[in-house]
Amino acid sequence: MGYKNIYSESTVAKYVRTIRATPRELICNSRLLLSVALYACSGIPLTWDQGSSSVVSELPGFQQQFKISSGTNANAISHFVSLVYIGCGVGAGLSFFVNDRVGRLWSLRIYMLIWIIGQLVATFAPNIGTLYAARIISGLGIGPLTVTGTNSIVEIAPTEIRGLLATWFSVAMLLSLWVAVFCVYGVYQTIEVSRLQYQAVWFSPCIFMLLCIVASFFLSESPRWLFLVNREEEAVETLVRLRGLPISHPRVQIELQEIEESISKERGTEGGLPGVVEIARETFLVPANLRRLTQALMAFALAQLSGANSISSYFVPILALVGASDDTAHSIFLSGMYSLAKFFFTLIASFFIIDAMGRRKSAFIGITIQVITDLYIGVFIKYRQQGPVSTSSAQGAIVAIFFHGFGYAIGLLILPYIFGGELWPNRIRSFGSAFCQMFHWLFFYGINAGTPSLLDDTNNWGAFIFFAAFNCMAIAYVFFMVPEIAGLGVEEMDSLFRGPWFKAYKRTRGPNLLMGVETPNRALSAEHATDSNTEKGSMFVKTDESQV
Repeated sequence: MGYKNIYSESTVAKYVRTIRATPRELICNSRLLLSVALYACSGIPLTWDQGSSSVVSELPGFQQQFKISSGTNANAISHFVSLVYIGCGVGAGLSFFVNDRVGRLWSLRIYMLIWIIGQLVATFAPNIGTLYAARIISGLGIGPLTVTGTNSIVEIAPTEIRGLLATWFSVAMLLSLWVAVFCVYGVYQTIEVSRLQYQAVWFSPCIFMLLCIVASFFLSESPRWLFLVNREEEAVETLVRLRGLPISHPRVQIELQEIEESISKERGTEGGLPGVVEIARETFLVPANLRRLTQALMAFALAQLSGANSISSYFVPILALVGASDDTAHSIFLSGMYSLAKFFFTLIASFFIIDAMGRRKSAFIGITIQVITDLYIGVFIKYRQQGPVSTSSAQGAIVAIFFHGFGYAIGLLILPYIFGGELWPNRIRSFGSAFCQMFHWLFFYGINAGTPSLLDDTNNWGAFIFFAAFNCMAIAYVFFMVPEIAGLGVEEMDSLFRGPWFKAYKRTRGPNLLMGVETPNRALSAEHATDSNTEKGSMFVKTDESQV
């Protein structure tokens, strides 16, 4: 009986009860799922670039055309890999001036088109200078896509499965990473030495992204953005389609009421879209918003300092450190398998962990796994440098690298992209996300460029102890400062970011803030919800459902 009570009060059991109580039309809604899939595809350019650029310099056709290779032109390769992140940072920062003006769908189309142009310039680049310019152009598309993709999913996803759907962005990223690496592996094995080797790698994803642009004309805009720009009637119709429920349904009425009240409160008496100075003042001078900003920045910084992206970017050299094969084809193959493993890890996280366990517990488990594997890899490299090591311990080091990817997938990968996308109020979501992604990409550039020096200065093994130390800091940070927001509506989070900074875990344990516990709004009965909306004269109540 005791074990049964423990399970019934667990976050998993509460999540199961929430899903069972949720209307099937809301979860199994093709319009919603296809729209989320489209926005998730905005993560494809980022990891296609990361996966291909990390190994494309091994292609003989690339080396012949640009007269550089990873073994003889380290600086040129570093510029080739890293310049894209400068473009990402600049593009992400500038996206604020576009996202709220033209909407989520048109932003998506514009950024995808910019990335396609960058890819085409790289594909037909006659020299290394043009290639460098193409990398910056591609970054100007990639950075904004990481802003609008995650924000749009959060804005259209229902609260009950928001974490699961938001993780699709990461799933798309890691699927793209895997396909990109194996695309390089495939052309290395099958295409004769020529420019066509790298051209096939860079041109092929352009076709898919062009199809995404076409598909965007058949899918849904964010209803929250439509409300923000005073297109209320269209916003109501869009939300009804995304939820698959009639407008008179209490679940739709409650969400419409929350959005209306939230945007009215944020907009104040002026109405319309606020100016840059006003938004910046609200972000940096309102304590609750400043806390949101610092938490998102910390999440991105700790994700980079955890070592996961350094391992991905320098996977082949790190394999050499643990004694793996020096064969080029085998190294590319292992890199592809590592990407595939991270894809499945993220898929598991999206369906079984993120919403079921909550953001905090997922992060605790993932970061702990990273600490253990970082320590094992660091100690192994130290002993391997001192003399022979057993075959089993060497194989264990390779396994530890893969487990490190699993820990990152369920922890510090989802923390900035999901938690960092959920926490913003509607009014400053575009600015806050753009600012954080700008910081993220410039910080990523610094970490990516500094990893080789870190390995050299710490005799290789010390770098992993460095990563483990920052992961320990991340555990403390998540415990004290990251509140649990799973199960809460986008409009219901404001109270979590008020009060002392280092007591977020206490507010997480509050009566209506635990994952899976319904807040008063969402606990309203159908009759009460309808009656209360009618009494308030809500613009959303219609007796004739055929009007929508």
